[in-house]
Amino acid sequence: MEGTPKNRIMDADGIRRAISRISHEILEKNQGTKDLALIGIRTRGVPLAERIKERIAEFEGVSIPLGLLDITLYRDDLSTIDIQPVLHETKVPFSLDGKIVILVDDVLFTGRTVRAALDALLDLGRPSKIQLAVLVDRGHRELPIRADYVGKNVPTSSREIVSVCLEETDGSEEVFLQEKT
Repeated sequence: MEGTPKNRIMDADGIRRAISRISHEILEKNQGTKDLALIGIRTRGVPLAERIKERIAEFEGVSIPLGLLDITLYRDDLSTIDIQPVLHETKVPFSLDGKIVILVDDVLFTGRTVRAALDALLDLGRPSKIQLAVLVDRGHRELPIRADYVGKNVPTSSREIVSVCLEETDGSEEVFLQEKT
């Protein structure tokens, strides 16, 4: 963790409920699963997208396509990250053309990650729509980007960090609000 834990804002049950609610909202807004596809932004957007896919399959009996997106080379701060950034696989085994793509990430903050993801997606195809689902929206946007589906809005100060821990990536299931150290 990058800071000192301040307080837990979501536990495992809260995350589960948020994923279920987001899944229902996606189905309602898009009137079902026709032409839907999920794209998880690495790292924690991927297991969240997988969970949304599972919930939609439970609710509708339909399995929608799922892709994984690495935005490393699309970041506007790439030169400040590392001389040789670590690249992960982008895996979108279906055409995006004409799809309603639900882009999934853990935390929406400045909007720069989403901007990079949009650039990466548009290099892969031409969806009919792109919608954004996030577990936590913490505010402080630097770009005019907003989420269509939000698990929890958490007002934060610039001195705070929202830390999402998921079983698949971190071995625990919770969301913390932390103070920067």
